[in-house]
Amino acid sequence: MLQFLKYTLATLTGLVLFSFVGLVLLFIVLAAVLSSSESKEEVKPNSILCLNMEGTLLDRTEDDIYSVVFGDDDPMLGLDEILKSISNAKSDSCIKGIYLKSGLFSAGYASIQEIRSALLDFKKSGKFVVAYSGAYSQGGYYLSSVADKIYLNPEGMLDLSGISSSAVFYKGMLQKLGVEMQVVKVGTYKSFTEQYTNTEMSQANRQQMEVLTSSMWNSILAEISQSRHIPVDSLNAAADDFMAFQPQMRDVRLGLVDGLKYVDEVQSELCAMLGLNADEEIDMVSPSDLILDDADQRSGSQKVAVVYAVGEIDNGNTDGINSSELIETMNKLRKDSDVKSVVLRVNSPGGSAYGSEQIWRAIELLKAKKPVFVSMGDYAASGGYYISCNATKIVAEPTTITGSIGIFSVIPNLEGLMDKVGVDYDVVKTNRYSDVPTMTRPMTDSERSMMQSFVDRGYHVFVKRCADGRSMPFDSVANIAQGRVWSGASAKEIGLVDQLGGLDETIKMAAKEVNVDPYEVEYYPKKKSWLDNLLDMPSLGMDKVIAAFSLKKEYQVVDRVTKIDRLQAIMPYGMEIK
Repeated sequence: MLQFLKYTLATLTGLVLFSFVGLVLLFIVLAAVLSSSESKEEVKPNSILCLNMEGTLLDRTEDDIYSVVFGDDDPMLGLDEILKSISNAKSDSCIKGIYLKSGLFSAGYASIQEIRSALLDFKKSGKFVVAYSGAYSQGGYYLSSVADKIYLNPEGMLDLSGISSSAVFYKGMLQKLGVEMQVVKVGTYKSFTEQYTNTEMSQANRQQMEVLTSSMWNSILAEISQSRHIPVDSLNAAADDFMAFQPQMRDVRLGLVDGLKYVDEVQSELCAMLGLNADEEIDMVSPSDLILDDADQRSGSQKVAVVYAVGEIDNGNTDGINSSELIETMNKLRKDSDVKSVVLRVNSPGGSAYGSEQIWRAIELLKAKKPVFVSMGDYAASGGYYISCNATKIVAEPTTITGSIGIFSVIPNLEGLMDKVGVDYDVVKTNRYSDVPTMTRPMTDSERSMMQSFVDRGYHVFVKRCADGRSMPFDSVANIAQGRVWSGASAKEIGLVDQLGGLDETIKMAAKEVNVDPYEVEYYPKKKSWLDNLLDMPSLGMDKVIAAFSLKKEYQVVDRVTKIDRLQAIMPYGMEIK
């Protein structure tokens, strides 16, 4: 009895301590969140919108408990907030200009192009844009080149070196491990699987990447040239000299920047532009200060819905596209009589072919009731194009990466690895193919033949969806498919895209299509607050909570591998454009 009471007391004590620790952790989280919540500053007359372009640019951001509690060395910037703040600053009489501060800035060129277009539109108001940095990345300079004045720190640097595309190949490592990646695919240019089977780019892949990077680079050069009045040939010559290592005065002589200044000197110039004394404080506002909420501020009972489809499709990535959730949203919008048209914002390299087909079907049903427009972000390739192809109209930036109409399947053969580590495997089966697919032996000829037929059928469906959606002959789409990636500019020339532009232009097109004005814009999925994310934690399971706080990225990688679909429509994996 004494022993029983001892264990019971120990258990109760443990429960009390666990509850106490849990409450303490909860209060710590709440305190961290509340202390991090910045109240919106009142916009005073003679203010400047400060765009601090430092961190990673995403289509949308929402409150992240992990970042709030533990901090984040890589801050996240929301493209949606930046675009809204620029638009609101244009019409706000209190805002006199924009101060563009460029730091360590990571973003796709299509997203940068979209912000750049918004800044060009802002300048039509007669207000100024001034850019400053101690280190312009190439993307940061491309964005800043739209400014009326561009300044560089006297000891700073400016990167202008052109665009490259690199890929990593694992064939040699896999061979040493005794792993064979069995690949079945359709598409001469479908290069995702080359990382497993090659030690360098295939000729077809090299060709498509040369065309893609040249198209993107030419678009960027043309815009910089127009803004800075520097011939394209001179910009290319400067890029060949790797401007980051050149003396700062050369940037001035070439006209890349207007002068070399320290930050206090730029502040003094801003004061002069505002009619202030050099020692007066400038009222700087952040993008969040100009945004009231997630909804567009235009009035009207009729609505244009904007649905974000961002990330890989059904590949186990928690930040990707869940086809079931996206389909549910589409079905709700189809039945909502207040929603007159829909804009699907696609920023996806693709993923599951099955998931892509289900989303295609949902869009087909939705389009029968109301027009569906697609706005492409940095990527809308492979499965990302699959879910876009049947839209009423497709809009992309010139530097968007799209196309990649092709399908593949990869089945690892671990027989060599098991031999190396001394693992044996045996099987009992009732039928010839009961153990298929298996990673414990190579595929037989008949199994490979069946898999190839399966992939071929998926590819045929993919091409047909594109042909029907784009009102093009099947053979015409087949000729430009083959897994080949295209820039948005090239895609428009060959008929895969209707118009070049950004999300705002697409929203206006969608509203014009149904003759609604005024109208309200609603965004889906609704953003979660920090409190929503906090309340979701218990439902995740303790293993996922721990992973989220300690091994967040690593956990997502492992989770993705366990959930990836067998048949994939995804663009070249690990393709780095910089």
